[in-house]
Amino acid sequence: MLPFTRPTLDEATIQGVVEVLRSGWLATGPNAAAFETALSEYCGGRPARVFTSATEALEIALAACGIGAGDEVITPALSFAATANVIVRRGAKPVFVDVHLDTRNLDFDQVEAAITPRTGAIMPVHFAGLPVDMERLYALAEKHGLRVIEDAAHAIGSSWQGRRIGSFGDLVCFSFHPNKNITSIEGGAILGGSADELKTIERHRFHGLVKSPDNYTDVLFAGGKANMSDVAARVGLGQLAQLERFNDKRRQLANRYFQRWSGNPPLRLPARGDAGHSWHIFAPLLPLERMRMTRVEFMESMKEQGIGTGVHYPALHPFTAYAQFGYRPGMFPNAERIGRETVTLPLFPGMELADVDRVVDAVTETLR
Repeated sequence: MLPFTRPTLDEATIQGVVEVLRSGWLATGPNAAAFETALSEYCGGRPARVFTSATEALEIALAACGIGAGDEVITPALSFAATANVIVRRGAKPVFVDVHLDTRNLDFDQVEAAITPRTGAIMPVHFAGLPVDMERLYALAEKHGLRVIEDAAHAIGSSWQGRRIGSFGDLVCFSFHPNKNITSIEGGAILGGSADELKTIERHRFHGLVKSPDNYTDVLFAGGKANMSDVAARVGLGQLAQLERFNDKRRQLANRYFQRWSGNPPLRLPARGDAGHSWHIFAPLLPLERMRMTRVEFMESMKEQGIGTGVHYPALHPFTAYAQFGYRPGMFPNAERIGRETVTLPLFPGMELADVDRVVDAVTETLR
């Protein structure tokens, strides 16, 4: 069975985890600190803080920016639910805007039109690892005095005009879930932040606690608990050292898809991007209006041929959780079309080019 994704773990990393387990220091410790240092160095020296998940990282980043009740945060109508959930959890309103059909990234004309006096931040998603237009994003943010929290869950190792995502901008959040470009089993990170914001981030990460030099403990606010374990951090350290190799392989595999479907492809391919695209996923659109089967039937047919697929993602605004804000089907047609037609095909560093050929042949034959 060829899954649509699978983490690549080397023996050195596995043995490193064994050493951590034998050390007796399992919670946050020297490996978590080393992972933060390595992430900072990878992103040009910007401060890095690691967490139990990217979801926690996003929510804490919003808190560090002062986003709360009565605020609005502009974000795409196409993403994983975590992107919008963290806004709601802060008491703010997610203001959805549509995306471009092929890049799946924010339509900045709609972003500008959605800005109101209540807007506190923009939360873009670098979909599939393809960076949004960073010049326009930050020009808009500066013009209107807005914060930016980049949902870069897909985009570690991506770059915009030669600059790595995370090495510049406002607050940038990465994910290390097992299906991402690198994993720490579960985990996430925030890159960036002022000295004061870093203190706030660290306090939200561990119960709102502070300690004085004489070891007096105080709780400044009711914080949560999102500190990464040393076990997870050791996996992240081993993965980060291989990130460039992993992403190079992802680009090779994506290029193979485009080469095989260079003329009259049977489905709508995603935007190709440039060398800065890290290719977290490869998710074309099915030609449902011309098919005599549903997407579920297509996926079942692929499974019968030993090929796993996924759906990334349904549009957000029709979900029950966001009805309270007045959203309804039909408001964001591109996001809805993508949600109906998208299918995620296999793409991960452990694949070979022959695996792509196998997928292409199976898709083409199934659609025929």
